[in-house]
Amino acid sequence: MQIKTAEFVKSSQKWQECPEPNLPEYAFIGRSNVGKSSLINAMMNHKDLAKTSQTPGKTQLINHFLVNENWYLTDLPGYGYAKVSKSLRKDFEKLITNYILNRKNLVNLFVLVDIRHTPQKIDLEFMQWCGESGVPFSIVFTKADKLKPGAAEKNVGIYKNDLLQTWEELPDLYITSAEKKTGGDLILDYIQKTNDFLTKNKVRFDE
Repeated sequence: MQIKTAEFVKSSQKWQECPEPNLPEYAFIGRSNVGKSSLINAMMNHKDLAKTSQTPGKTQLINHFLVNENWYLTDLPGYGYAKVSKSLRKDFEKLITNYILNRKNLVNLFVLVDIRHTPQKIDLEFMQWCGESGVPFSIVFTKADKLKPGAAEKNVGIYKNDLLQTWEELPDLYITSAEKKTGGDLILDYIQKTNDFLTKNKVRFDE
């Protein structure tokens, strides 16, 4: 997919304030400091589209971007950041779950995990919740450039083995690096193919 236009639309404090659900939507989520904003910017070829920060937990709203004037990319707040208050963390969780469960045009959720770490309980629990809730999702491994050649595939293998303890079938997996701008093209190819399918079958979300 060639990115011709990518523009910020709005930030929302709750899912009811999001743009009209008339276009296919793909959301990105992960633990704070997983490199979500950097990956989005690399995919969109835009240095400052999604705001990056050295402070984890910076994204606290649902941020919508319109891409090529025909689909939405959604940047969701990070989950599980320990340094925010417990009440604020609960607010984030409520915001995220309400959006995921109620957003009619959400086609796929990209769950970002740091490839340098072994499977984290909070990520596995979130994926389990997605599966139990019938939410389509893919796993996106970030920061592959931080590992030596071969180490990324090894860590993905560990993740696969861990997931297969409870999953019969694995979701799509992507290995990415925002620094080297790798892997994002495969995600965009998936989005393009999905959008083509939705268009061909005249799928509408706003009915």
